[in-house]
Amino acid sequence: MSKVELKNVFMNYHTPKGETAALNDISLKVEPGEFISIVGPSGCGKSTLLNIISGLIKPSNGKVYVDNEEIHGYSSKLGYMFQKDHLFQWLSVWDNISLGLTIQHKLSQENKHKIETLLKNYGLWDFKNYKPSELSGGMRQRVALIRTLALDPEVLLLDEPFSALDYQNRLKVSDDIYKIIKKEGKTAIMVTHDIAEAISTSNRVIVLSKRPAMIKKEIEIVFSIPCDSPLKCREAPEFRFYFNAIWKEMDLDDDK
Repeated sequence: MSKVELKNVFMNYHTPKGETAALNDISLKVEPGEFISIVGPSGCGKSTLLNIISGLIKPSNGKVYVDNEEIHGYSSKLGYMFQKDHLFQWLSVWDNISLGLTIQHKLSQENKHKIETLLKNYGLWDFKNYKPSELSGGMRQRVALIRTLALDPEVLLLDEPFSALDYQNRLKVSDDIYKIIKKEGKTAIMVTHDIAEAISTSNRVIVLSKRPAMIKKEIEIVFSIPCDSPLKCREAPEFRFYFNAIWKEMDLDDDK
């Protein structure tokens, strides 16, 4: 049984100038524990697709299922990690992470213990009383992910989660986040414009066409060497082949 399934999803935006087609007949299955990335030309509708999966916006046509149940709006099975960490500057790390549970009246002793375990496991326990302004960009992203994990979603939706970081930190943090997601056994769907990032983290890469976006190609990522981290995957001999194949698809689309 698929963890997430999209069936014939269309999205049209209505403006005073008329109707704009954003997504055109997207069908996709994501298996439990799978990590997939969605890439495509700038403005093709990648984030729109993620927002539809999350229930933030409703498609013009088509359906989204999680565990064979159709999604209508918010689902506790889905956790969303945005481009920016959206941490509250006046709250401590602990209070930022526990905020969602507090709002939902679910901050039990069991959940407090879970937050404590997450902080200790991922190197943030000593910073639990720090404010976001006292943390590095990479640490802030880890706090944002732990905040999402504290709500115990089964599927993580990641919208350009490392784009605000410089290149060196981006590599390190993507490695950290990947390991956390895998250790926690989550299914993940990531939108990114970074082809290398998509290849090094994913079981599959979904290439979208220019708007109105259709699935142009699905590429299964298989490496011949053991890869326990994205940085290690970049050393695989197949990495360049996958990069060139995806780049060609996107470059051809941009030239049309």
